[in-house]
Amino acid sequence: MRVSSITARARAVRERLARRYPAPRTELSWSTPWELLVATILSAQCTDARVNMVTPGLFATWKTVEQMAKADPAQIEGVIRSTGFFRNKAKNLHASAVRIVTEFGGQVPRTMEEMLTLAGVARKTANVVLSNAFGVHAGIAVDTHVKRISFRLGLTRQTNPDKVEQDLLKLFPQDSWGAVNHYLVLFGREVCTARKPNCEACELADLCPRTGVTSRSASPTTKHKA
Repeated sequence: MRVSSITARARAVRERLARRYPAPRTELSWSTPWELLVATILSAQCTDARVNMVTPGLFATWKTVEQMAKADPAQIEGVIRSTGFFRNKAKNLHASAVRIVTEFGGQVPRTMEEMLTLAGVARKTANVVLSNAFGVHAGIAVDTHVKRISFRLGLTRQTNPDKVEQDLLKLFPQDSWGAVNHYLVLFGREVCTARKPNCEACELADLCPRTGVTSRSASPTTKHKA
């Protein structure tokens, strides 16, 4: 496949999904960069809906990053237990809070390099926080939805999230990177689901090679105009 055809496909994907989602945003509930960081760490292997059920109680108990830094990780575990992997998440939340207080003056850092020094923070989490909290487009957050849809659309042949991200960065304008993440996540939840993508209702069907999609897992396709 020629690079130019992939570039054209990526442009069409972005334009169509921008029409579908004119005001995309994360579905996690947050009011400060620290709250978004906490919610994003908790969202690993957990639904946003579940995280949004847990964070009000968490933030009511420890209202600031300074309070979280002084918290007993065992107490944090009890509050976040239903999000899964709660022991590791509690340890990471506490360690991140301590580092933010001691190294960054109580403020969530605004660069990728600094974000990656926080416990439990890899590129996906860093990208979510930087883009949504600060408008800093350092990359594209690649979760399971972004990874799956990018592969199905033929925008990448990679399966490692970091390598998927590098392929996507070449295809989309930097000022759209945050929006592209939202487009693909929302589309993955609503249309291009993991087990049974709704190809019949998909506005990307005419340009999608359906890589890895079997005839049994997808509904029949219909053609859509650009």
